[in-house]
Amino acid sequence: MKHFILATILAGAMALPTFAADYTIMAPANPGGGWDQTARSMQTVLQQEGISPAAQVQNVPGAGGTIGLAQFANQSKGNANALIVGGYVMVGAILTNKSPVSLTDVTPIARLTGEYEAIVVPAASPIQTMGDLVEALKKDPGSVSWAGGSAGGTDHIAVGLIAKAAGVDPTKINYIAFSGGGEALAAILGSQVTAGISGYGEFEAQVKAGTLRLLAVSSAERLANADAPTLKESGIDVVVENWRMVAAAPGLTPEQTAAVSADIEKMVKSASWQEILKTKGWQDTYLAGDAFKAQLEKDVTATEAVLKDIGLVK
Repeated sequence: MKHFILATILAGAMALPTFAADYTIMAPANPGGGWDQTARSMQTVLQQEGISPAAQVQNVPGAGGTIGLAQFANQSKGNANALIVGGYVMVGAILTNKSPVSLTDVTPIARLTGEYEAIVVPAASPIQTMGDLVEALKKDPGSVSWAGGSAGGTDHIAVGLIAKAAGVDPTKINYIAFSGGGEALAAILGSQVTAGISGYGEFEAQVKAGTLRLLAVSSAERLANADAPTLKESGIDVVVENWRMVAAAPGLTPEQTAAVSADIEKMVKSASWQEILKTKGWQDTYLAGDAFKAQLEKDVTATEAVLKDIGLVK
């Protein structure tokens, strides 16, 4: 009888659902930017869908995400509940900052979203079109100041490519890097810079409110949610798409990695996540597993070539 009772208890225990992971998601930037928005969107959906009822977000800003990345890689080894948001910006920052820690020191899980760049000026600016901005850039590259994200990131790369396409030496651009989207936005709205560049989602509210003027977007075709020409339409042959990813801690077992991957897949396939993508204007670029790792290697190689071309990496 004792054996029967024990077996019944064990069988009942095995039938219980496994406990959901209490994820802590690191956004390696200040509040307000794309990584912070991504991390907080993940937090919202993971909680709403019951995947991680107590998900938390931690901000560790600085050096294009490489400070947070180093902290994450060094302190989270083997912790299956630790996640970090990163992306194209981090790939460039690792190269330009000569970071001793790279994305090979964490466990890439999936690419999540894509977002095109938007070029804006304050509403009071005399610059009315992308053509006006390019004309000023050609006349005196240093006189045109650009506010964007971290040095070597997507924003910086896009400005360098715009300059090159316009026949301007990309090493002469006057790019001012900000570690958080909120800080960059304040500088643009305060007319402390000539123009701003970032993902359209970070400017959309101000563009709709009339405090910023949207000059162009970096997509191949016009965006449905943005009333502006593409750079190509404006005579600048440049297409740039930022992308964002999520990685887990180093040192996970295959089983732990599979469990995290399954949770992220549940998240991205949920109606809640799809609604956030629509609201934010983010493209669904979900790519996971070995396919994502292979693409990541290609992106690192391509980014290094671009950064050398615009003089940011020797």
